[in-house]
Amino acid sequence: MKKLQETHVPYNTGWAGELKQGQVIRITATTTVDFVCMRLNNLKERFDQARTKVYNMKIFLTTGDKLMGRNNQHMMTIIENTNREGTHDLQKGMCSGYRFQLAKQEGKLRAYYNRDYKDEEIPDHGCYENLSRALAPYGIIPEDVPNPFNINQHMKIDGATGRMDHTTVRPKAGSYVDLRAEMDLLVAFSACPDMPVGGKPVDLLIYEP
Repeated sequence: MKKLQETHVPYNTGWAGELKQGQVIRITATTTVDFVCMRLNNLKERFDQARTKVYNMKIFLTTGDKLMGRNNQHMMTIIENTNREGTHDLQKGMCSGYRFQLAKQEGKLRAYYNRDYKDEEIPDHGCYENLSRALAPYGIIPEDVPNPFNINQHMKIDGATGRMDHTTVRPKAGSYVDLRAEMDLLVAFSACPDMPVGGKPVDLLIYEP
């Protein structure tokens, strides 16, 4: 393994960087990580949740599964997943400051996030803002940030009704996901505030096998 970059990403912040074809990004976290990617030489070609679900014929991804773009291009492959406690989600979108405030106004914080919260515990921003800020230097406006691959977001989904519920299931310390770039990419992620359990920092490693 040839290490190219190691970075510690603080709680409730974002990161963006470039990957060459064949390089691998390792994301080590015990919190939810909202992850997106775009083709480097055409940033309009972006990761797509729906294409990814249909191609893999599943909503929870693991080792060997592919991240697909809007034009059905194969963008990344999960080559290692050491999260044994839960799953990675393809249903949920991004949290945001507005989302938290709306849930508070509607009295739904407990229903959404499994417990009551004091005002000072409610973040003023979330993954939408983190990803928007991280991608802004590349000319990507917030409205063009794709819905993410939610690493470590273990959702309870009722197959009959389609109801989704947050859970507090998260991976053990040291657990990671390795994603290999199948083309030159811009990648970005947010260290989610992860309301159900409380967010944590995220460590990333970029390497060549």
